[in-house]
Amino acid sequence: MTAAEPEYSDVLIIGAGISGIGAAFRIHEKNPGLSYTVLERRARIGGTWDLFRYPGIRSDSDIFTLSFPYEPWTRPENVADGSDIRTYLTETARKYGIDEHIRFNTRVISADWDSGTDTWTVETEQNGGPKTYRGRFLFFGTGYYNYDEPYRPEFPGIENFTGEVVHPQFWPESFDYSGKRVVVIGSGATAVSIIPSLTEKAGHVTMLQRSPSYLLSVPRINPVVQAIRKMLPSTAAQSVVRLYNIVVTVLVYVVSRKAPKVTKGLLRAMATNRLPEGYPVDVHFKPRYNPWDQRMCLILDGDFYNVISEGRAEVVTDHIDHFDAEGIVLKSGERVDADVIITATGLQLQALGGVAISIDGVEVKPQDRFVYKEHMLEDIPNLAWCVGYINASWTLRADLTARAVAKLLAYMDSHGYTHAYPHLGDKPMPEKPAWNINAGYVQRAAHALPKSGTHRPWNVRHNYVLDAIDHRFDRIEESMVFGRAEAKEDAQSA
Repeated sequence: MTAAEPEYSDVLIIGAGISGIGAAFRIHEKNPGLSYTVLERRARIGGTWDLFRYPGIRSDSDIFTLSFPYEPWTRPENVADGSDIRTYLTETARKYGIDEHIRFNTRVISADWDSGTDTWTVETEQNGGPKTYRGRFLFFGTGYYNYDEPYRPEFPGIENFTGEVVHPQFWPESFDYSGKRVVVIGSGATAVSIIPSLTEKAGHVTMLQRSPSYLLSVPRINPVVQAIRKMLPSTAAQSVVRLYNIVVTVLVYVVSRKAPKVTKGLLRAMATNRLPEGYPVDVHFKPRYNPWDQRMCLILDGDFYNVISEGRAEVVTDHIDHFDAEGIVLKSGERVDADVIITATGLQLQALGGVAISIDGVEVKPQDRFVYKEHMLEDIPNLAWCVGYINASWTLRADLTARAVAKLLAYMDSHGYTHAYPHLGDKPMPEKPAWNINAGYVQRAAHALPKSGTHRPWNVRHNYVLDAIDHRFDRIEESMVFGRAEAKEDAQSA
């Protein structure tokens, strides 16, 4: 290879977070003869867990299913802090030699498929300069949200506020809020995890919400999990603990959807027991929707309720009219004064990390394509995109995706194929939402996500149990087109 030639790998993996590290492991495990390179735009491993550094950042699902099944989580927590998750990912990458394949500070700009050679040409910006990579297969471990632009609603008069305004996605290093009046706008997972941590230094913290979310209190260290780990050898304990957490997660979701009144009652009782007598629970903790119409937020050992009971935090449920120099004026005529305002207002979704995709120089829009088996896109060759569950741990689906891609690569190699893509053809396919929740960040970005059909293999669902069964009995040739670069006649199976 000369200096002018692009660096070539059989597989190019974009992103060095959970999805990318997991893909590297599974692909190499099943295809040790294939070369791979991980392109990571940041300077460190971690993805989401390196980007978000606000106080209280932690997993929003149990760590035993968020961690990899082949690399046990050894700490006692059932829900882990963000910094510990990043350390775990870094150590896992180092243990399996994945870190040697990572190119840091490499932002992928575009990827073009050449059907003459069956290769992707990937243009990047590396350490401030252009660099080109080429590869046979492209795996997007980029997640589904925009790293550069969080959701920021238009707040009238925000420019008049004389204090500091911070979005959790861009938390300033060494930001000092000691003794200050802090207002957190939002009621989602970020808000309920950041507020208990803020109260340790802030003078007072107010959560300002338009409407409540459902909160489920779980133990940071689960006694059932700890008992299993004490009784069984480490390898067996890891498997049993993962199964236990999967069962609990599935049961909570199923009961929430099938018996919403029962779930509402249990969650309300949980809040009432933790909050002071006479607290207006139905004002601040009674959502207008059913459980799991939107994501259910985890709180640890009731910490969010505890800081309210102790007077270190309060909840205000109202709509913002405008900002002024001293704080926020509400629609009700009340006001909330602040020194610091944290806009925990949510994420912006995007497909494929915002990378521009083209085939033979012709732009391809992901939102115009159906999703195949929840990780490939209709008529786009040799490309996979890892997207986690909305109702369970990200890694549960990420690992299924990585294993499916590893299996596909092995199949292609054993048959001498150089390209593969799912093909719907002229079969009629009704559409349905890819994500069956009513969260604002999903509704705002419906136009940005690929399409879901209503039946397999084009149906995007959020059901780990059914997906795991499908994976075990998967027919790799189903609705797929295979072929070779040197032989333009494709071998097609339906």
